[in-house]
Amino acid sequence: MLSPQSATTVRATLPVIAGAITEITARFYDTLFADNPELLRDLFNRGNQANGEQRVALAGSIAAFATALVERPGELPGTMLSRIANKHASLGVTEEQYAVVHKYLFGAIGEVLGDAVTPEVGQAWDEVYWLMAETLIGLERDLYREAGQGWIHATVIERRDETADVVSLLLRPYTPMSFLPGQYVSVQVTLPDGARQIRQYSLSNAPERGDWRITVKRVRGEGAPEGEVSAWLHDHVRAGDVLAVSAPFGDLTLPGGDGPLLLASAGIGVTPVLSMLDHLAATGSDRRVVVVHADRSPEAHVHREELADLVAALPGATLHQWYEELPARLADDPAVAAGRADLSAIDLPGDLPGDVVACLCGPLPFMRAVRAQLVERGVPASGVHYEVFGPDLWIAAA
Repeated sequence: MLSPQSATTVRATLPVIAGAITEITARFYDTLFADNPELLRDLFNRGNQANGEQRVALAGSIAAFATALVERPGELPGTMLSRIANKHASLGVTEEQYAVVHKYLFGAIGEVLGDAVTPEVGQAWDEVYWLMAETLIGLERDLYREAGQGWIHATVIERRDETADVVSLLLRPYTPMSFLPGQYVSVQVTLPDGARQIRQYSLSNAPERGDWRITVKRVRGEGAPEGEVSAWLHDHVRAGDVLAVSAPFGDLTLPGGDGPLLLASAGIGVTPVLSMLDHLAATGSDRRVVVVHADRSPEAHVHREELADLVAALPGATLHQWYEELPARLADDPAVAAGRADLSAIDLPGDLPGDVVACLCGPLPFMRAVRAQLVERGVPASGVHYEVFGPDLWIAAA
């Protein structure tokens, strides 16, 4: 909790800081990488830096954390912090790096706001930063204690081309390690220029399988750096190769218990849903589950047959699919519809909407639309959870 004096100062200056936060984070990253190029080369996602998404996400998380401190004293934004901590742990972020970030972030604040940053203002926002940093350090320390810090190696025992743009890789880690359905691992690759870039990929099978499967969509673009790791994996990795991977992390996991579930995905966002369904099938679950998936076309729908088979193996599950391009052969299929996902008419699992827990994964517009439809139907906002690939722009837009 902020000290009373700092809370008053943060509340008074929050509009100014929030109004300049995008410029501040841009200056922060520019100076950080100018002095520490190894961080951009070997830790930060160069694609997200190039398209500006990481700057927007950082700005959003700082503003959201500060707002929570002054509007809800004594209550930290736990979901946001957990998501950030899991991502940091999957990257191998260290406690010492928080001091480095502090140096360059507050240098950027001073450069952008100038004399407006009085000693009192600087001290108040310093308190905000270290409260957030120490909370994350504590969460990450626990994650490292549970999973182990450092990279492990895994052998690719099978490669399968799923669609024109998607490949699945079955990995066997040197050190056997379980995971929770819905979690992801980081994959670190050394690119031709010597950079060691890291990306996260959901584990798309059940922990009961033993081996880990990741499903990688090739990010297309005319030389866009955001596709450099997925392109490398597609072009170079074959059965028998060894990859450097992290332990499993991620907080969007299959909710425990036997309550009703709604699992909604779009595009490659189906991967954590497959892991959850595969686990339910492997354990003989009879939970009531509604599965929703949206895609461009059946041909683009990765693991389409597998998704249908897993739902069919669960006595309490139903499947609803939407395709923007619906072929005539599927026009009479009651489980398939044309256009974008519309949950207004489907039967929700459970006796009451408030009983449902929903897990969403896919593009941000899809998840926002699904969440709005669920809340409108009576599903509590606290019961809707989501996972994003890359920077969390949902926080930034909140």
